[in-house]
Amino acid sequence: MMLRTAFHDRVQALNQSNSWYDWKGYTSPSSYEVVEFEYFAIRNATAVFDLCPMTKYRIEGPDSEAYLNRLMTRDISKLKVGRVGYSVWCDDQGQVQDDGTVFHLADTVYRLCSQERCLDWLCWAALGFDVRITDETAAIAALAVQGPTSCATLRAMGFDGIEMLKPFGMRNFPFANGEVMISRTGFTGDLGYEVWTTPDLALPLWDALFEAGRDHLIRAVGSEALNIARIEAGFIQAGVDFVPAEQTIRPGRARSPFELGLGWLVDFDKPHFTGRKALLAEQKNGSRYRFVKLDVEGNKPAEHSFIFNARKQVVGTVTSAAWCPSAKTNIAFASLEMPWGLPEHRLSAEIYYNRELKWTRLMATCRVITDPVFDPERRRMTPAPSC
Repeated sequence: MMLRTAFHDRVQALNQSNSWYDWKGYTSPSSYEVVEFEYFAIRNATAVFDLCPMTKYRIEGPDSEAYLNRLMTRDISKLKVGRVGYSVWCDDQGQVQDDGTVFHLADTVYRLCSQERCLDWLCWAALGFDVRITDETAAIAALAVQGPTSCATLRAMGFDGIEMLKPFGMRNFPFANGEVMISRTGFTGDLGYEVWTTPDLALPLWDALFEAGRDHLIRAVGSEALNIARIEAGFIQAGVDFVPAEQTIRPGRARSPFELGLGWLVDFDKPHFTGRKALLAEQKNGSRYRFVKLDVEGNKPAEHSFIFNARKQVVGTVTSAAWCPSAKTNIAFASLEMPWGLPEHRLSAEIYYNRELKWTRLMATCRVITDPVFDPERRRMTPAPSC
């Protein structure tokens, strides 16, 4: 039987399309009504996404910082209390196990949020460290509150000073008979927040949020709208744009941070971390793949397409694709064999689409782009706009 989140009663009541999917054992909405309406709520108003199924681990103890620094490729000692950092972690071969966010909650207390369940890996990596690791996925209710009026909505709930919260910062606020923690984080590339509380306060939080957001055109959104927003913002997703190393069956199917465009998360200045030796060798000898963002000709998403070079040779495949309405651009993420994927390379995508039982094949020219196509200034502004 599928699990239900702490917000399920409210989510189910709004889900007119009755469209659901399985998010790590939880019943989650793919869409509520019209995906396009939900997407534009993310970009023009306040959008709410139920985050409860996201994996959450509490890591605490005297060695918590040393443990995470051994686990992560990024230097966690630089992450101050009250801040959130994005990171990846690898196996001994330097292949990415997963990516996620690390919340530094208190001196020796962290929360790790990720797409995949990885408690076994975290516990094996803890050998010799004085830490306690707890899966608190079911103990934390969370909502993503995203969009240009998200700050105004939260302030209307009485969270005074929320506009001064900096990107990747977090702060606790009293709420009802308890409290919420609000972080300025998200997966949309827009101004946005994530609100964390205990399951007993979930429904009061949902009701207060939607009441406060009424004048700010608040709307619940599902995974399909979120997927368009994250592609538009240039964010990769585990299980879609890469296979977590622990889940691969065939050799060579995992990717390193360098092969996912995440080399900036690898800090060779810090002492040993898992995968360091392999990543140093890769840095010296070169990578097998290059992860690129492509601007694809036309408006047909290049989902699962082969990518060809000018000599009509297959040089890679698309991992994510979407027509992005705000940027008015047809975007694809692709994993290409080296040396392909430089801006000067001539590439094309083989796209198949079906209209009324007729399949059509087209070859669309692709241009490598290096910047996200949607990156609004409001995402970084402090104080946040519209508050």
